[in-house]
Amino acid sequence: MKQNLKTEIETIAKKAQAASRALAVLPKEAKDKVLVDMAAALLSNKDAILKANKKDIAALTGKGISFIDRLSLNEERIKEMADSLLDVVKLADPIGQVLRDWNTPSGLHIQKVRCPIGIVAIIYESRPNVTADCIGLCFKSGNSVILRGGSESLNSNLAIYNALNAVMKKHAIASGAINLIDTRGHKAVDILLKLNNYIDVVIPRGGEELINKVVKSSRIPVIKHYKGICHVYVDEWADLNMAENICFNAKVQRPGVCNAMESMLVHRDVAARFLPGMLKKLKEAGVEIRGCAFTRKIAKWAKIATEKDYRSEYLDLILSVKVVDDLDAAISHINDYGSHHSDSIVTDNQDNALKFLKEVDSACVYLNASTRFTDGNQFGMGAEIGISTDKLHARGPMALEELTTYKYMVFGSGQVRQ
Repeated sequence: MKQNLKTEIETIAKKAQAASRALAVLPKEAKDKVLVDMAAALLSNKDAILKANKKDIAALTGKGISFIDRLSLNEERIKEMADSLLDVVKLADPIGQVLRDWNTPSGLHIQKVRCPIGIVAIIYESRPNVTADCIGLCFKSGNSVILRGGSESLNSNLAIYNALNAVMKKHAIASGAINLIDTRGHKAVDILLKLNNYIDVVIPRGGEELINKVVKSSRIPVIKHYKGICHVYVDEWADLNMAENICFNAKVQRPGVCNAMESMLVHRDVAARFLPGMLKKLKEAGVEIRGCAFTRKIAKWAKIATEKDYRSEYLDLILSVKVVDDLDAAISHINDYGSHHSDSIVTDNQDNALKFLKEVDSACVYLNASTRFTDGNQFGMGAEIGISTDKLHARGPMALEELTTYKYMVFGSGQVRQ
């Protein structure tokens, strides 16, 4: 059985590698036609997808509300998946883009040209929409993709994959361009992560345990999409009404995602005016507050925040709150305790804003806006593969351009090196 699984996954990887060569030269028009048909296929197969999703939900045991929310599909979410594919159609094809060109003293003309990475493996937890998003982006950027989703979403992922793969067959796209490993258990991932002869990059999306396992086991370069410990800092110069709206949105609008606020920092000089109303509003929304000593003087019902709380990605209606002495303390706290994902300052002071934006070492830094905007779609990049918390080779939302590399095309007229 072990040998069969290894052979099966190696065969998938070999086919993906062969397909990637055909994908790399596929014209934009051909790719866009496929993507338009994929969007239609999601809608026409929505009953089958929802039925499969219902089966996944029914099989769940011991999972919280946020997990169920990430796994759940409905007609609106399927339409959003289809719309994301259509958004990718509207984007320029990055493949073949000349990034730079120049002539050398020897008479050579050199072009630095954008090209696909090749074969991308994506290991993700139970968010079925990731299946469609990743297929769309990898296909448009000329990459073959091998997907391995969470076991809890296997039926949903298969239904989505089957709908999209039927479109690939209809358009006679090379077999192996999109792949889904439909085996439960970790063994398949262990095998996949050793296939560095075939796969160019692996992108894990999910919790800390998943990321650490992939990093530890992989022979393939990894772009990590680590947890999101996102902060909003309410400065002494903040418009407090604006701050309240931003903080509430960042925590409550969708708490189970990586760009939700997990920790709120408040300048000491405005804490007594800001926190009573803010904490009351959060409490009414069902948010559990874990605060510092100053916070608990204002809200005696709040729990004590521990060191672990300030380093936690709750993905739930839980928030750590800390009152800080000044902007430097806020920046230091974020750089020490955050995950370099998304952090925001609310202030009307331009100097403080620029200092925060420059000194906070995160993929996305905001002025007077919710961290919930860290999203490829919200950034106008179509869908996204995920939010990279690495600095190489991509950072922040990963979309088409981040799924490419480059090569040099050198044009000569008979030159030889002296």
